[in-house]
Amino acid sequence: MHIADLLTAERVACGDPSASKKRVLEQLSALIAGGQPALTPTDVFDSLLARERLGSTGLGHGVAIPHGRVKHGTVTVGAFIKLQQPIDFDAIDGEPVDLLFGLLVPEQSTQEHLQLLAQLAEMFSDAAFVAGLRAAGSAAELHALLSQWKPGP
Repeated sequence: MHIADLLTAERVACGDPSASKKRVLEQLSALIAGGQPALTPTDVFDSLLARERLGSTGLGHGVAIPHGRVKHGTVTVGAFIKLQQPIDFDAIDGEPVDLLFGLLVPEQSTQEHLQLLAQLAEMFSDAAFVAGLRAAGSAAELHALLSQWKPGP
């Protein structure tokens, strides 16, 4: 599975005003649950929050990948938010976060979950790509950048 398969234009937000970790997780949850009859924003939020309690998903360099699993989910779904202003996310490097990719997978999809997290980590370790995301001025531009990204060989 590729990142582009997880993301629709409706699940990408640019300039989100969320000013706290809790609020941005709520926003990601709403985006992920949107258009997914088997998911509610509350179920998604609970899953993302449970994972955050184990340790922050803030990778560093202003990027976080909140992720979780749901028992009754049948598809893997992603959402992306670019914040107006960086927020404290308890990231490993202590830096505030402004780019967040939310990922939700069915509970039984362990291998797929790990592969997608590896792809996302590779994507967000590309400084030029991340700079392009920060320079993007619209959700459509962000969606295009994220959809066109390809993992290395």
